[in-house]
Order: sequence, then C-alpha cells, then structure tokens
Amino acid sequence: MPPRLHSLLRFSHSIVRPATEISPFLVPFLYTQQRNASILASLSKNPGSFRNRKRLGRGPSSGKGKTSGRGHKGQKQHGKVPVGFNGGQTKDEVVHGKRGDHNFAAFSVDMKRLNLFKVQDWVDQGRLDPSKPITIKELCESRCVSNVKDGVKLLAKGSEQLKAPLNIIISRASARAIATIEAAGGSVTTRYYTPFAVKRIMRDKMDPINSLQSQIEAGEEIQKRPFYNRLPDPTSRKDIEYYRDPAHRGYLSHLVPEGHGPSLFYKTPGTGKMAARKTSKSKAVAGENRIW
Repeated sequence: MPPRLHSLLRFSHSIVRPATEISPFLVPFLYTQQRNASILASLSKNPGSFRNRKRLGRGPSSGKGKTSGRGHKGQKQHGKVPVGFNGGQTKDEVVHGKRGDHNFAAFSVDMKRLNLFKVQDWVDQGRLDPSKPITIKELCESRCVSNVKDGVKLLAKGSEQLKAPLNIIISRASARAIATIEAAGGSVTTRYYTPFAVKRIMRDKMDPINSLQSQIEAGEEIQKRPFYNRLPDPTSRKDIEYYRDPAHRGYLSHLVPEGHGPSLFYKTPGTGKMAARKTSKSKAVAGENRIW
C-alpha cells in the first residue's frame, strides 16, 4: 500500500526547501493524489462474484482442521468409495434387482406422429393422391411429415373428418386408425423402415414398398423401376413379431401359418411336439379299444 501523502507533506514542512521546489499550481494535484490513495485502500470485489476456496487442515478454528471434514477412520476418510458400495457385501441392486418399467434406449424408436385429420386435409388440398398408394415417400415430399427418423405412426385424431378411401403404407398405426380407414373403404399396411432406408427412399434410390419378404400390391411403375438399394426387413424379434401380427396389418402376416400366433417364442397351444404326440397316442389307443 502506498504511504499516506499527508504525512509526507507534514514531514516536508520541517525540511527547509527552496521556494521553487514545490510550485503553488501543484498543490491541487497533490491533494487529488491523496484522495485516490485512500480509495485504493478500500476497494473490494463485488459480493458474490467469487467463492472462497475451502482451506483444509488450517487449525481447529477454521472448522476444517485436523481431519479436514472427513471425520474419524473408515474408508470414507482414507479413500474414495464407489457408487453403490455396500461395505463389501452384495450390492442392493444385485440382491433386490431393478424393478419398474424401464424404456431402454436399445428398444426405443423415434416415430413421427401423423393424425388422420391432417391426411384428409392434404387430400383436400390436392397434395396427396388417394387413388395411388400413399407411402412414406409421398408423405415426406408433400411435407405432411418432416424429419422422419425411424418411421411414421398413424393416429386416429380427427377420424370423423376422414372421407376418402386411402391405401396407405406406413410404419405403424393405431387400432382405431386402422378401423377408421377400413370403414371408409381403404386399407392399411404397416411395414418396417430404418433411418438409412428413409434417407435412400427420399433420394429415390430404394423401393418404398417392396422387399424380399413382402407381398404388397404396388403400382406397375414401382414394380418395373430398378432401384439401387434393396429395402431391408426386420431382424430383431420385437420388430418381426410386430409385423407378423395381422392385428397390426403387418406386411409379414402372410408368413404366419393358419391357427398360429405371431410370436416367435411362445407357441400356440395345441401346435407343439407334445400336442402332436398326445394326439397320435390317443388315436392308437382308440384304435386298440375298438370292438369292431
């Protein structure tokens, strides 16, 4: 901190100096310098502009001395404890397990929602042609939907406004939307799309309807046109079971035998090997017990 100027001025009066050493016009500047020096001594930062650093091990009066706020003994004082550590015994999440509904990212899909009233509005404006199959390509080109990633799901909001019979091929559809379109004389087919497939369809390098396992009736123009890429089919069990279900109007429903369900894991009762054995044994026993 610089020395106080008024003390220097007092000390200067006791020393004999020539009259020309301090000129009278310099006196106001000297007092101004003395005032500035006093302001510098009282300057401080704005309250809340910074946080004080926690100083550990600086004596008992600081509140964080000796043990530095960690307490006495134990693993929490001597080192770090991993999350979920339970003293060395089996973790709680292993013993009790995770309960509840968990939407894992591996099974989540980003479906664009499309309501029936918007489809009818686009038909009324002439943006969609109801006489031709309406696929994800026509929906994106007409700007009925945008930024499609995993596909489009058709919902039944505004179903009372639907008038035109639509032949729509889409990723997914609700049960009410399917019933509304079929009541109006149209048809709904759900088929599998991937983000890569959607991009290639928009570039006109992939068929928006047909793949190796599909049996969807399309226009002659789409059937005759050669495409650079082939439309993929689902590979995961969850997707295969969805598009094998006739209730969802899946395009793989023709692969399900009559009397069987869409599940790949659970067999339909009465269709397994044990049921076949039982029926054969019962027929043989019935034949032996016949009188004539």
